[in-house]
Amino acid sequence: MHLKGKHALVTGGGTGIGLAISRALAEAGAQVTITGRRAEVLEDAAGNGLFALPMDVSDEASVVEGTASAVAARGPIQICVANAGIAEGRAFHKSSLEEWRHMMGINVDGAFLTIRESLKTMVSTDWGRVIGVSSIAGLRGLKGAPCYSASKHALNGMIKALSADYATTPFTFNSLCPAYVDTDIITRNVDSISKRAGVSEAEARKMMVGVNPHGRLVTSEEVAEAAMFLCGPNSGSMNGQTIQISGGEM
Repeated sequence: MHLKGKHALVTGGGTGIGLAISRALAEAGAQVTITGRRAEVLEDAAGNGLFALPMDVSDEASVVEGTASAVAARGPIQICVANAGIAEGRAFHKSSLEEWRHMMGINVDGAFLTIRESLKTMVSTDWGRVIGVSSIAGLRGLKGAPCYSASKHALNGMIKALSADYATTPFTFNSLCPAYVDTDIITRNVDSISKRAGVSEAEARKMMVGVNPHGRLVTSEEVAEAAMFLCGPNSGSMNGQTIQISGGEM
C-alpha cells in the first residue's frame, strides 16, 4: 500500500492498458480517477478504488473542468497517466488533413492537456509521477502507420523535455513504449488489416503477433507492472526514459 493517500488520474482508464494500470495503482492504495468518453464503460470498471469521470481529452474545456472536479473530490493529482489514444494505420499519400488532425488531437493534444492540468496541482505536493503511454512506434516508426508514429514520437519528445524542465524536483516523467498489446485495438486492427491486405482475420492477427520478437502479444498487465515500477520506491532517478515493453524488439 505504498501509494496510500495518493491521487492518480488515468485517461482511457476504462479498458485495456489504462484499466490494468488503474487497477494496479488502486491495489497499491491510490485513489484512481479513470477517464474516458464512454460513461457506461467507466461505470462498469469503477469501484475498488477506481472513480469514473467522463472526459474527452481532445476537448480542452472537458479536460480542464474534469481535472478540477477530480481534484476537488480527491485532492492534488500526484500520479498522471496520459494513456488515452487511438491507433490507426493508413498509407501516407491517402491520409487526409482531417485524419492527421484527429490523430494529433487525441494522441498529442490530449496528452498535453492532461499533463498540463495535472501538473498545476502536482507542483503543490512533494512527490509526483507523470507517465505517457506511448508505443514502440514512437521510437522507430511503424510501417503502415506514419501518422500514428509521428504522434507517439511527439509524446516521447514532450516527456523528455518535461523531465529536463523538472529535473531538480521530486517529479519524474517517463514514457512506456509497448509493442503490440492484446487489447481491443488489436481486435479492431485485425479487421482493418484483413480487409486491406485481403487475408483472413487469423492471418492478420498472426502478422501483428509476428512483429513481437517473443512471438506473442504483450499483456496489459505487463505494461502495468512497468508503470508500477515508475511509481515505486527508489524510482526517483528513473526520469526522461522511453521504456520498451516489446519482447526484445530494438
